[in-house]
Amino acid sequence: MDVTTGVPALDATLVWGGALSLLLGVGTALWRVVRGVSHVTTRASQFLDDWYGESPRPGVPARPGVMQRLSVLESYLRSVQHEVKPNSGASLRDAVDRANARLQRLCPDVPEPGDDRDEELLAPLTLPDQPDQPDQPDQPDSPDDEPLGR
Repeated sequence: MDVTTGVPALDATLVWGGALSLLLGVGTALWRVVRGVSHVTTRASQFLDDWYGESPRPGVPARPGVMQRLSVLESYLRSVQHEVKPNSGASLRDAVDRANARLQRLCPDVPEPGDDRDEELLAPLTLPDQPDQPDQPDQPDSPDDEPLGR
């Protein structure tokens, strides 16, 4: 079966156009694959740099890796934990407990939780009855009470 148009110049143009289209398609597919692999390797390289850290370069300070950062956070957490739990007497929690004990000795009338006196302290404060005060100023009862200058 002969597939030609009968015009040799047109047949050659169609063959070359098909070959060029095929090459462009293969080139585009390869470019997309290379670009995708390059993107993945760049991201993996950035992740590994963040994970392991980077040594200092001229003008750029060193960056610690994830494991170094975690060890710093763990030591900080240990120091905070030392302060908030009662221990040898040197923690902040021990100081607060000592201050509360001193306050309890100084003010023994402070009720303990669950004491019946809690209701007295939590009740709203009531003021003694005060005489009603008029909303308007007093009007003079007699002309003698009027201020001068009227």
